Amino acid sequence: MTSLSVEMLAADAVEPITSAGNAQLGIAVLAGIAVIVLLITKFKMHAFLALTIGSLALGSFAGAAPAKTIASFTAGLGSTVASVGVLIALGAILGKLLADSGGADQIVDTILAKASRRSMPWAMVLIASIIGLPLFFEVGIVLLIPVVLLVAKRGNFSLMRIGIPALAGLSVMHGLIPPHPGPLVAIDALGANLGVTLALGVLVAIPTVIIAGPLFSRYAARWVDIKAPEKMVPQRPSEDLDRRPSFGATLATILLPVVLMLVKALVDIVVDDPEQGLQKVTDVIGSPLIALLAAVIVGMFTLGRAAGFSKGRLSTTVEKSLAPIAGVLLIVGAGGGFKQTLIDAGVGQMILDFSKDWSIPALLLGWLIAVAIRLATGSATVATISAAGLVAPLAADMSTSHAALLVLAVGAGSLFFSHVNDAGFWLVKEYFGMDVGQTVKTWSVMETIISVVSLAFILLLSLVL
Repeated sequence: MTSLSVEMLAADAVEPITSAGNAQLGIAVLAGIAVIVLLITKFKMHAFLALTIGSLALGSFAGAAPAKTIASFTAGLGSTVASVGVLIALGAILGKLLADSGGADQIVDTILAKASRRSMPWAMVLIASIIGLPLFFEVGIVLLIPVVLLVAKRGNFSLMRIGIPALAGLSVMHGLIPPHPGPLVAIDALGANLGVTLALGVLVAIPTVIIAGPLFSRYAARWVDIKAPEKMVPQRPSEDLDRRPSFGATLATILLPVVLMLVKALVDIVVDDPEQGLQKVTDVIGSPLIALLAAVIVGMFTLGRAAGFSKGRLSTTVEKSLAPIAGVLLIVGAGGGFKQTLIDAGVGQMILDFSKDWSIPALLLGWLIAVAIRLATGSATVATISAAGLVAPLAADMSTSHAALLVLAVGAGSLFFSHVNDAGFWLVKEYFGMDVGQTVKTWSVMETIISVVSLAFILLLSLVL
């Protein structure tokens, strides 16, 4: 099951856990978020515990029965770990194989040799955008993180100078470009043309990713001047290695899951028949779980065996890769639990109720509704689905190009200001070794820039087309 279907099932299958009015619900949301921020910043509580307590506090303030709040939180935690947790684990194994075999060193050394110091952020945003095209955001992160951390450490860069361009490339692809789940759902809901949406999405994505990536990273690096965290940086392989994998074999191993998922996306678009044999095969091999698992298995030969690893050494490498991500998994899972508590409390519906009487242009309305739901629930996918459903009647009389722009406006709004109720926020925070304030000043601001800048280009296109 994809992360999209998990979120849709979680969002739709559960009755609201409280009958609180909108005013009480709004206060409960603010109070729940405030509890989380206070526990982490003031009392230095671990984020997993803070998110758990914050979710229970939200349910209490909203007047929900404790049993329902607990059920909602655990369901959200379970669905998030189910959709993302295994991918993080497989990504960690692949990253450890890359590091221990010397493959990551080979990639980094080649990048540092070919790209100048000034062009490095541009190289990272290009790599991330290409890799992020067919991937879920979380998959892209776990594939890119070892490379980002090693480039930052080996080249003595501020982590933000390298990390922000990579994150921007992934995030823009996730929010604006099909075949990502959010844009695909919006295209279907609004009856937009996929080809036109893809073309206009790329047109909007290019300047957006330049501004939010390499350009913004200059300021982010000044605001949060940190180095790659030692505990997350893949360590240099031990000196007993006689050889290391070639650049080509290493790159092919990293790109294998990307290619498998891209093939699935292309077949889904071209064939569009779930009963057709080819699509059945690509639906399996192109799923994130199978694609990453295939990369890990292939990597054992192209990376591990190529470096002369014995079977015992390969087993030890896999075992050591999983310990450092235990905390990350729990925090990301708890973030998903908090998000689901918000959704089940009826926050998404509250936003839709407020927005019914807004008299503003359709593109701006779609963006604002997505922004509000994103801020309240933390889920870009839920924001896209809800906002697209609400503004769907407005698309009935639109031209092909404007219907596509409405899809992009909703997608842009769904990326606005990621904060403590977004599992992605905690993923970035933990991987980059930042505190909550630093994550807000870099990651959250970058997401907001992407959302606002892409809306500006969408509105400009609407005047021309």
